[in-house]
Amino acid sequence: MSQPPTRSPATPSAAARKPTTGHPAGPRQPADAIVPTARSRAAVALLLTGNFTLAVDFSILNVALPHIGTELGFSAGGLQWIVTAFALCAAGFTLFFGRVADLFGRKRLFLAGMALLGAASLLGGLAGTPALLLIARAAQGVATAMVTPAALSLLTTMFAEGPARARVLGLNGALMAAGFTSGAVLGGVLTGVINWRWAFYINVLVAAVVLLAAPTILREPHRSDRPRLDLPGAVTITAALLALVLGITHAGEHGWAVLGTWLPIAVAVVLGAVFVVVETRVAQPLIAVELLRRNTITVGNLAGLLAFATETSLAFLLTLYLQETLGYSAVAAGLILAFLGIGTVLGGLLAPKLIGRVGPRRALIAGFGVQAAVTLPLAFIGADRAWLIPLLALTFIGGVANLVAIVGYVVTSTTGVPADQQGLATGLVTMSQQVGIALGTPVMSALVVSQAAAGLLSGIRFAVAVNAGLALLTCFVVAALLRPPMGGRTQ
Repeated sequence: MSQPPTRSPATPSAAARKPTTGHPAGPRQPADAIVPTARSRAAVALLLTGNFTLAVDFSILNVALPHIGTELGFSAGGLQWIVTAFALCAAGFTLFFGRVADLFGRKRLFLAGMALLGAASLLGGLAGTPALLLIARAAQGVATAMVTPAALSLLTTMFAEGPARARVLGLNGALMAAGFTSGAVLGGVLTGVINWRWAFYINVLVAAVVLLAAPTILREPHRSDRPRLDLPGAVTITAALLALVLGITHAGEHGWAVLGTWLPIAVAVVLGAVFVVVETRVAQPLIAVELLRRNTITVGNLAGLLAFATETSLAFLLTLYLQETLGYSAVAAGLILAFLGIGTVLGGLLAPKLIGRVGPRRALIAGFGVQAAVTLPLAFIGADRAWLIPLLALTFIGGVANLVAIVGYVVTSTTGVPADQQGLATGLVTMSQQVGIALGTPVMSALVVSQAAAGLLSGIRFAVAVNAGLALLTCFVVAALLRPPMGGRTQ
């Protein structure tokens, strides 16, 4: 976002008052971009429901993995692919579908993605073999890559830049983060009370409701221009992201000192370089160069990637600690981590007010600073349950701070972007989110494994310390590099 919101909650941002220099004005926003109507509120509820459901999907099967492995006959090494297949597709295809949303319609892509989610979830619920389940999970990942940028771009074009958009993005961020942390709780309850297959069947019901309601509730501005899709760019960046996630995931399972880890990472670097060359030569690139020249886009998305990577991987580390060190059951561990989820919801509600007062840059700095401060004490956790109360308090505060950072990065990375490029901007936002989620846990897992000789608790402490360090480093990077465009004000 090139222009941060002004300090007055009642005053639209500078970017909302005048067009951004060097960009086409794009299609006009709908009337309810200024004054929310009953229809726009229903549309927001529908879009948030879709995003929350997909966020839950990322973690809902984690607790159920042993049950799934026993029932379907997964090998011990094959179980991790239930998570990896989803993460690979969700992260790998999100930028591609962000551009597709701009070209062929966000509403159409949202509906197609929800239909795919329903079909994939039904297949997953009925799966009787490992192959069918993995196909279903991969399809759910593709559905996530379709729905999330489409929904986010519909939200950003529904409201003018300023407090209204910040509020809805705050609520979206809160529900997304709460979905990641509550997925484990819901998965544990469904597995223990009914059956793990209901983790899939619930999606079928949600998708059916959304598909019935969306055609009459959702709308988007009419567009006469339909530029061509940059297919070479789409193929190279998608392959690069897939290779990167695959390499980091392999590191989490097998460590860093193996060829299977570094080969796909090297391929990702080469493909990334090819992508840059392609984008400088095609007439209608997948990523507009003028967008990447904005430090609000580049620094904002880097901050978003690290915001999701640090907090979702911290939940993984604490799950290990609660179950393997303190001896809590999987369901009890999920309920304990629900305090982190409650904190994220509160953070999502508080973030728009904070951004309205101090601006997204300062909100980002404050969010990461507080997150680092409350994460660092967890690097000294002990092997007795006396640590439970401090853990609850620290993770709750960390959840609030993390959501302030997440909403700050979404506001930063989408402000000042023309309406006809919002799909691309939100595709970048979604890519940062999905790549952060996909990479964070394997990296932390690899750090735990690297300290195996000293014991599991020592490995968890080391990984938590690195996690806090990453949050603090991001705080410094944002403070040093994030500046408003010429004529803007540093906030």
